[in-house]
Amino acid sequence: MNLPLWLYYVIGFPLLLGPLVTIHELGHYIVGRWFGVHAEAFSVGFGKEIWGFTDKRGTRWKLSALPLGGYVQFKGDMNPASIPDAEAVAQASVEERRGSFHHAALWKRALIVFAGPATNILLTLAIFAGFFAFYGKPVPADADGQLTVARFAEISPARAAGIEVGDRIVAVEGERMEDFRDVQDSIMLYPGRTLDITIERDGAEQTFAVPVRSVEMEDRFGNVSKVGLIGVASGAAGFEFEPQGIASSLGLAVDHSIGIVDMMVTGIGQIFTGERSVQELGGPVKIAKFSGEQLSLGAMAFINFVALISLNLAFINLLPIPALDGGHLAFYAAEAVRRKPVGPRGTEVAYRAGVALVLMLMVFVTINDLVTLPVFGN
Repeated sequence: MNLPLWLYYVIGFPLLLGPLVTIHELGHYIVGRWFGVHAEAFSVGFGKEIWGFTDKRGTRWKLSALPLGGYVQFKGDMNPASIPDAEAVAQASVEERRGSFHHAALWKRALIVFAGPATNILLTLAIFAGFFAFYGKPVPADADGQLTVARFAEISPARAAGIEVGDRIVAVEGERMEDFRDVQDSIMLYPGRTLDITIERDGAEQTFAVPVRSVEMEDRFGNVSKVGLIGVASGAAGFEFEPQGIASSLGLAVDHSIGIVDMMVTGIGQIFTGERSVQELGGPVKIAKFSGEQLSLGAMAFINFVALISLNLAFINLLPIPALDGGHLAFYAAEAVRRKPVGPRGTEVAYRAGVALVLMLMVFVTINDLVTLPVFGN
């Protein structure tokens, strides 16, 4: 379809976030129902209800006005974030305890909470495994040629460090390289750092300390990202695709997902250490923008983006921040160790702080998204 880009934004964002949120919350709902916990409400979105119905089990299914998430509110929850009312939990009657989330066994509560991120992880693995099963595993047609330095860029830290044309890159920071894509992945995330590049020359290995050049690159949509380059070009570029079975495709999907998580952790760490700008953090506006851009590139690009965001959603939700799934799991871990729940006062303070932190982060990334839009001259 040849549509205006802004229309792809409008279509792409709900097409991305709606199913991902629904799948996440369905994970909570299905496991909760499996364990006999009653769900009072299932909402896609926050705020005022736009449309909904109540099923025969008494669960209110609804679509809400603010499409930036969703929730399942179980019996006994004080609010949609499943923050417990410690006093009400302690004083609940026998009838109130029946089907209540906070009166379920500790392991059941933990599994119900973990089920949300788990469904997002499973969706990511299913998409990546589907790609590998359908297209095959990309392998270099000429691995040695790919790892051999064919030429240098005009500005080349590698050449300045002593690397020569004809050298074969065998390792970066001690990690063995299989193809030139491995080399790129090992360098692009570390602009400004000095990395040990091991090469093979005349049958012997040598290691050079190469300062990685920081370069801002712009894609076809005008998105700018900071990457690291050492100024070398590969001697070969071709890939072949090896057919894969279901089991091997799933294994490749797991490896690929672990690599993405490692990149996310590295990027977040660099923001905390000041190696990257906080402007690289993205919120709902950037997600809407990127979803529209990927949708404009075609179904496969958009589905791949869905897998990436689904993995991001699982990763963020598992952070040990009160009010997120990871925060709940941290409290359950403390309860398991102490053999009793965290005290009411400590629980209340932690959850209030967690909610405040999440809200502040949401406001920050939204403002950050808005000021980087072209309308503001950036």
